[in-house]
Amino acid sequence: MKGVLLANVGTPDDPSVPAVRRYLGEFLNDPRVIDLPTVWRWLLLNLIILPFRPSKSAHAYQQIWTPEGSPLLVNSKKQVDALRAAMPGVEVELAMSYGKPSMADALAALRARGVTHITLVPMYPQYASATTGGTVEGWHQLLGLQIEPPATSVLPAFHALPGFIGALGENIRRSVAEANADHVLFSFHGLPIRQLAPVCKDASEGKACGPLGPEHRHCYRAQCMATAEALKVAAGLTSSSVAFQSRLKGATWLSPFTDEVVVELAKKGVKRLVVSCPAFVADCLETLEEIGLRAAESFKEAGGESFTLVPAVNASPQFIASLADELRRSAP
Repeated sequence: MKGVLLANVGTPDDPSVPAVRRYLGEFLNDPRVIDLPTVWRWLLLNLIILPFRPSKSAHAYQQIWTPEGSPLLVNSKKQVDALRAAMPGVEVELAMSYGKPSMADALAALRARGVTHITLVPMYPQYASATTGGTVEGWHQLLGLQIEPPATSVLPAFHALPGFIGALGENIRRSVAEANADHVLFSFHGLPIRQLAPVCKDASEGKACGPLGPEHRHCYRAQCMATAEALKVAAGLTSSSVAFQSRLKGATWLSPFTDEVVVELAKKGVKRLVVSCPAFVADCLETLEEIGLRAAESFKEAGGESFTLVPAVNASPQFIASLADELRRSAP
């Protein structure tokens, strides 16, 4: 029997400070997330981040927490339910790289139902070592602990998946029409430039990446730009730009920065701004709070009139159908 495992980053169990501290401790201790030598990562995490950041992050989670729980978990469960309906006869489970439900629990659930081959689907449209790479590494480490591991395969990054582009493009088109928007900003999650060095010399040197090709097919920024171009066409946009969010201090990150760009756009006369976050397939803290609340406030304080956050694809029928088709085509 075949199985599919949808995997995302993770979320705290609840929006309390202790729960957020536990989650951040697990998440940020991954060397793919904070790619520093072990001693330096420990010092940064335990002397600077964990003593101060959990209270701020807990407050952010409290702003977007729902009666059903974490938005990321709620939306991810809906994706699982939708994919189960689209792929009868295939067992589908959800796992988080950090927090719950764990990969170990998801693997046990699939094996208990007789699954002999599992396709891992890292739910990140664009490849990055800190997300896709970390998820795949964690999965293989787990398999290495099994006495008789199941056969597995991994679905590659799906930055150009037709149903992803089509579903998000339609969401953008609808948001632009309803807001009578002046401009659309694509806000992708940021990365330290140094993490791109192994896959793209242009990006590591701060240059603009060319069209996707063999020499940098795994470059996160190049894939982001390809996604943005495809969405511009799908949504019929005439005015758009790209920025990167969620940066941390202490390193050179992909730019321009979303928090600065929204202010600049308002000062340049953009009154009605629509923002889409194509690095996320499920609405979560980074879309709902960082963009939908904080970026919106900054834009309006700088003179903007209306700010619209485009919903992620979540469990869109078009996205789920396209993902199911891709899984069938890639099945061994």
